[in-house]
Amino acid sequence: MATRPVGARIRDVAAAARVSPAAVSRYLNGSLSLPYPTAERIDHAVRRLDYRPNPHARRLSLGRSETIGLVLPDIANPFFARLAAAIEEAADRAGLGLVLSATLNRQDRELEYLERMRRNRVDGLIFVTNHADDGALCRALNAAPGVILLDEDVPGAAVAKVFCDNEEGGFLAGRHLLAAGHRRLAFIGGPPGLMSARDRRAGLTRALARCAGATLVYESSGPYTIAEGARAAAGLLAIDPLPTAVFAASDELVLGLLSVVREAGLGVPRDISIVGFDDVGPLNLLDPPVSTIRQPVVAIGERAVSLLIADGNGPPPCEHLPVHLIERASVAPPRHDSTRPSNKTRRKQP
Repeated sequence: MATRPVGARIRDVAAAARVSPAAVSRYLNGSLSLPYPTAERIDHAVRRLDYRPNPHARRLSLGRSETIGLVLPDIANPFFARLAAAIEEAADRAGLGLVLSATLNRQDRELEYLERMRRNRVDGLIFVTNHADDGALCRALNAAPGVILLDEDVPGAAVAKVFCDNEEGGFLAGRHLLAAGHRRLAFIGGPPGLMSARDRRAGLTRALARCAGATLVYESSGPYTIAEGARAAAGLLAIDPLPTAVFAASDELVLGLLSVVREAGLGVPRDISIVGFDDVGPLNLLDPPVSTIRQPVVAIGERAVSLLIADGNGPPPCEHLPVHLIERASVAPPRHDSTRPSNKTRRKQP
């Protein structure tokens, strides 16, 4: 006798019954009548596979499209790609399809996609933006039913929200560098006006405030991109004496920072220690592997889908999921000032 698979999904039943997942879902919730042989194949597959429908997903799909929408700024960015994959997997487990749209982080495209999703009547929408709002996006989100906002806040949006604990992440990064003995720190942050940039900086300054003699000697802000990390690093290298450690608030910023630091002939962590944020890129494969604050990207995606298929009674929640410090080899105690390279001894930048 064949062993019953554990945790069978609706697509497993559909494959066994030789029908579509949508047909199985509609048949099981009573919204579709099928010929007896087809219905019998589905019933037999349900029994053989020990399939147990998700009750929340069934409530969501009754009389609806069985599809949710996902709007992201950029699918090429490793963070958003990982988030999209997590949401796709969670939707699949719930028997739901997914419509993905990329906005290039432009507000006109965000507003357009919100309107398209509203007209096409998806059963819910997971939305991610990565820029400050002038009020138009908030109004559009509040007019769209069934929205879950992830990663960055849109002030005034009365929708369910799931973020990571950015402030705690900044604090953990600062505390880690201070514990290694660093007192002259730099911060390469995100775009002005974004919740994540503000909160990560606030966490860092909270850590600095608890350590006598610790100062932030350099900071910059801009997009979470490799190019911005390189630009900020060029400004950092103009300081004499150099900061002994840097907290760069995203993986992409770290990559840009490293390219300039190495071109200048500096070693990590010999001359400068680095902590990043996100841990969705290949920071563990670099030489040295880079310490970072790990976002719970998969948990954020799974929680978003869970909120979409829940009953939704009461005020929309705003949740901050925990982050974790991942210690690698990019942080070490600072070198004595007399052994550290100065602007006069470092190789000039092109």
